[in-house]
Amino acid sequence: MIQPLYFDPDLIKKYDKSGPRYTSYPTAPQFSSDYTAESLSRCIRRSNMEVIPRPLSLYVHIPFCNTICYYCACNKIITKSKEQTEEYLDLLNKELDILAPMFDADRELEQLHLGGGTPTFLNDDQLIRLMAIIGEHFRIADDCEMSIEIDPRKASDDTIRLLTNIGFNRISLGVQDFDDKVQEAVNRVQSHELVRDRLRAARDAGVKSVNMDLIYGLPFQTPETFNVTLDQIIELRPDRLSIFNYAHLPERFKPQRRINEEDLPTPAQKLEIFKNTMEKLQAAGYVYIGMDHFALEEDSMVKAQQEGTLQRNFQGYSTHADADLIGIGVSSIGCICDSYSQNSGDYDTYRDSILAGKLPVVKGLIMNDEDKLRRQVINKLICHFQLDIATIEADWDVEFWKYFAEEKRELRGMAEDGLLTFDDAKIEVQPRGRLLIRNICMVFDQYLKQNTVKFSRVI
Repeated sequence: MIQPLYFDPDLIKKYDKSGPRYTSYPTAPQFSSDYTAESLSRCIRRSNMEVIPRPLSLYVHIPFCNTICYYCACNKIITKSKEQTEEYLDLLNKELDILAPMFDADRELEQLHLGGGTPTFLNDDQLIRLMAIIGEHFRIADDCEMSIEIDPRKASDDTIRLLTNIGFNRISLGVQDFDDKVQEAVNRVQSHELVRDRLRAARDAGVKSVNMDLIYGLPFQTPETFNVTLDQIIELRPDRLSIFNYAHLPERFKPQRRINEEDLPTPAQKLEIFKNTMEKLQAAGYVYIGMDHFALEEDSMVKAQQEGTLQRNFQGYSTHADADLIGIGVSSIGCICDSYSQNSGDYDTYRDSILAGKLPVVKGLIMNDEDKLRRQVINKLICHFQLDIATIEADWDVEFWKYFAEEKRELRGMAEDGLLTFDDAKIEVQPRGRLLIRNICMVFDQYLKQNTVKFSRVI
């Protein structure tokens, strides 16, 4: 049964604080340089020894962009050089020469995602070459889910047709906002017509699913202007939507220093934009998956949530998170067995490691039992808005409420506010609490008290 959202501005103001997005647990601030390439190698060997080894998912980070979007917090390299791109493809090939043979050859690749940066910074020949490199190193499943992030300004209709010819069946279009003034303020100018044409090209080429990204909280946005963008998006009818909250952290991300803080919407405006967005998308037939994700009712993500198989990983919500995630390229993160590993985010360091015949792993984490228990609790809540306590007790041989006695006291306040209900059998997030699911998950995060990293606001 699809649950409606309940928007209570007083509750949202009460709980609006900074917190993790839980694309992993433990979160990235807990990664340590004690985790090395040898740690990753041991974890891969352990994953091969499972009775039924998990399938594989591959994330490839393409860091290059022609121009800089001022809101961006991604790891990117602003360049016009195609020579550097050729070098980067050589490095990816060498990285896979080292990494791919560590996995048993019978483990299929059932999911592939190209992110960035701007993956379509690669020209058509380079995209073909990259897919050939991946095909040389992995056995790709016939029904492999292959997705790519596309900048509509940097991918022609011919490129989109090429992408489908080489196997891509899902695309994500970066939109952010259609308002001219907003686009100019963040240095990302692209018309509604351009995005519409790219979407049509994707549909005509047989792309199975189209996602679009929007950001609220950008300079010069108002509830009125963002409503216009929403109307245009709803008319285009993408299968999925990601509605991100702009986190203004200029002290961490240099491009954001070009955004004037006084041009940002006020907290009241931002809250109204958020409220209008939730209401309009639900009225248009989009199902709220959680966090910042919406999907049409017939989408596989909705079905996975209804069937209890939805997971969350570094790409957000996923229907394939039971796979071992391999990350390659600058700054990429992988998750093998019960460990996380991250490559160097510095291009020169990454290149030097690869050319020396070494994996460019600079940090990571091997989860202990406490981490794995809490990860399961957080994942169930953030993906399905409920938790079956008997399952946790059976999986971990714990008496749940005795183990989480301190957390129970904190949950009581949330229950009094109508965010959730709980008893000896389950925790169930109520419509009032669905928008505040990050707050609920934070109750079970044992590392928050020691984290000094500044996270984004939950709303």
